[in-house]
Amino acid sequence: MMDSRLPVLLNFFLFCSCSASPPNFVLLFADDLGFGDLGCYGHPSSITPNLNRLAAEGLRFTDFYCTSPVCSPSRASLLTGRYQTRSGVYPGVLYPGSRGGLPLNETTIAEVLKPLGYATAMIGKWHLGVGANGSYLPTKQGFDHYLGIPYSHDMGPCRNLTCFPPDIKCFGFCDVGSVLVPLMHNEDIKQQPVDFLDLESAYSDFAVDFITSSVKKKQPFFLYYPAHHTHYPQYAGPGAAGRSLRGPFGDALLELDNTIGNLLATLEEMGVINNTLVFFTADNGPELMRMSRGGNAGPLKCGKGTTYEGGMREPAIAYWPGTIKPGVTHELASTLDVLPTIASLAGAKLPPVMLDGVDMTELLVRRGKSKRETMIFYPTSPSEKYGLFALRMGKYKAHFYTHGAEHSATTPDRDCPATAVLTAHDPPLLFDLEADPSENYPLTLEGDPDLQAVLEQIQKAKLEFEASMVFGESQISKGTDPDLAPCCNPQCSPRPSCCRC
Repeated sequence: MMDSRLPVLLNFFLFCSCSASPPNFVLLFADDLGFGDLGCYGHPSSITPNLNRLAAEGLRFTDFYCTSPVCSPSRASLLTGRYQTRSGVYPGVLYPGSRGGLPLNETTIAEVLKPLGYATAMIGKWHLGVGANGSYLPTKQGFDHYLGIPYSHDMGPCRNLTCFPPDIKCFGFCDVGSVLVPLMHNEDIKQQPVDFLDLESAYSDFAVDFITSSVKKKQPFFLYYPAHHTHYPQYAGPGAAGRSLRGPFGDALLELDNTIGNLLATLEEMGVINNTLVFFTADNGPELMRMSRGGNAGPLKCGKGTTYEGGMREPAIAYWPGTIKPGVTHELASTLDVLPTIASLAGAKLPPVMLDGVDMTELLVRRGKSKRETMIFYPTSPSEKYGLFALRMGKYKAHFYTHGAEHSATTPDRDCPATAVLTAHDPPLLFDLEADPSENYPLTLEGDPDLQAVLEQIQKAKLEFEASMVFGESQISKGTDPDLAPCCNPQCSPRPSCCRC
């Protein structure tokens, strides 16, 4: 009988036979970043020289998707290669005191790599649960080292916090009634509230030290950096504040780009840049309700919170000198595909569960066709009653349901804000995303047998997918307990205001 691991082993030998060690992986994940926010994706005033370099010398995607238009479920899918509906990270997002989190029986990229001797570290925004005694933190999910804020940095009072030097206060109020935002090192609180002016330099130093230490130990490594940038409220330290052409959003984006530059310089200095896959993308589209502080979807429709293209199509770049040739791909790909690809390149065993991702090795290395045939679009609050909201197959996308979102308010498009209520479409709205990426012009099916055949294929794929979907227990519906919110002085009173150190 043929060994079921043979394809994995062949990939391992293909990519590692010329090297003394297996490849390293650096996974960069921006926050609330729109398709049109980067200079290399056409924004006229964003300053992103390091991301532009990755795009110029690597493979830039035009049709790359996350799995949810909000944070927590999108992150769950990236790390597990499974739609958030399977793991139960829905509806909406997790909060500081959430009882639930990414289930510990789910397998993350870090846990896939650990059996092969990889060093694993994470910096930045986790947002997959804290739980009782830190039971859902990254250190419980395969990461050896962690430095970061365990949820979104607006999930705590920020009115009197400093976001830009010398003492410019954070714009807006953020969440009130919760603990001040903590900075955690592994499972311990290092600062509360976090110092936004020094945060990025602390992340950069931590990541540089991790890469340097791993290389000196001759240990392959996986670094996961889900940035807080460019989520609201924007912040930046002295190295980026006031230095962009785009105001607070541009400064935050520049600070993220600076950190990426530091990581690239470290990979070069340590002599491992030619043995490291650097992959960059983002969790969901721009929060248009923040207007100029909320990001830009470019030509795409709507943004965060919606299943239109602006909510879920993201910039993505794969960079690996000597292995990935520079260029642009229009092939369909997703955050779901990152885990199977990394597993293939490392020679790691895949988790023994239903995966929704496909291996992108052929696409990345040989510029072949994508194995991905469809992309599923779930809303922020998926349910078995409604199922998926939209499905893309090839260049065509069908919307079975649409609704707007508060996150995408303030735009002139009436389909984007929350006032655009849930609407069923029968027949579904069908768009040609190559001719009309803005989803402005639904195709007319009447009298066009070719389009009717396309729709029949899409509907068949929808039925097959939904038959395969088993919804996991909702982690977010488990509710919240204020006592679970991280507090550096847990016995203090009155909570939550006394939680500072």
